[in-house]
Amino acid sequence: MPAPAPTSRRRPRWLRLLAGAAIGVAVAAVVASSWGALLANHPAYPAVVLGIGILAVALLVSGLRRRPPPRGGAPRTTLRVLAALGGVGLAATVLWLRPFPAEQVALDALASDDDVTITDTRTRTIFEPVGVPAAGFVLYPGARVDPRAYAVLAHDIARAGVRVIALKCPFDLALLCEGAADSYVSPDLAWTVGGHSLGGVAAAGYVAGTPDSSAGDASAEVTLGLVLWASYPNDDLSGRSDVTATSIYGSNDGLTTPADVDGRRDLLPPDTTYVRVDGAIHAFFGDYGPQPGDGEPGTSRDDAQAQIVAATLAALGASSTAG
Repeated sequence: MPAPAPTSRRRPRWLRLLAGAAIGVAVAAVVASSWGALLANHPAYPAVVLGIGILAVALLVSGLRRRPPPRGGAPRTTLRVLAALGGVGLAATVLWLRPFPAEQVALDALASDDDVTITDTRTRTIFEPVGVPAAGFVLYPGARVDPRAYAVLAHDIARAGVRVIALKCPFDLALLCEGAADSYVSPDLAWTVGGHSLGGVAAAGYVAGTPDSSAGDASAEVTLGLVLWASYPNDDLSGRSDVTATSIYGSNDGLTTPADVDGRRDLLPPDTTYVRVDGAIHAFFGDYGPQPGDGEPGTSRDDAQAQIVAATLAALGASSTAG
């Protein structure tokens, strides 16, 4: 049996410590800045955060345990360096996925009142108006935006007699739950799907995947409307005469600019309604604070959101009683 290596040759494994420390810092930053969102929204992201947190602890413990120097050689060294870089890359990805947290005004709007009953779960929030709803609206959130950030607008829309389903998607990326509207859309109610930013792309993708009633598709049980908030489609809907589409956008939006909206007009039905909200920026379509790359507002958030709600209700065929 070979004798153990001398203690003097034993040393920490620095690459494991580097990877473990990077992941640990990322997990700590996510928990510190997004604790409420981790507890309230889709479980996929917090599950990953927990998993890599465990990985960080394992790497740190393993790296601090003094062992004989690892075997040398260029291939082994390269693999160890790549593994450490992979850990750093994983940490960066987890940090990037941190949601823009909902502001307090949005959290306050999650409370039921005399006009709207709210049911909140990890995969959706339902804003149910008192009485029989006149229409239904499925709302896909923007990328990396805490879905609760849309509660003020959703509450006001529901107050006008619309059942609103605000979806909560894995990692707050609406493209990962594009088909989620299937669970709510039904023939017994006039339904519209919509979304903010990347959520609008997902909503348009959902509509594109539904049967075309104007083409005589017998399987088309539901005729959908589409509402885009600071968004545009990737799918071609220009031939869908059965889809009533509305595009609502801000004149000062630095992320989905008016030029971006105009440049994708050919992908929407020719009779699409376009509503320009003067002075509005990208982040005014929710309540989640400033967003990097956005424009400078030329109006107040309250004024912009009142116009967004009114334009959305017009698209849904409902009358605004918000306020």
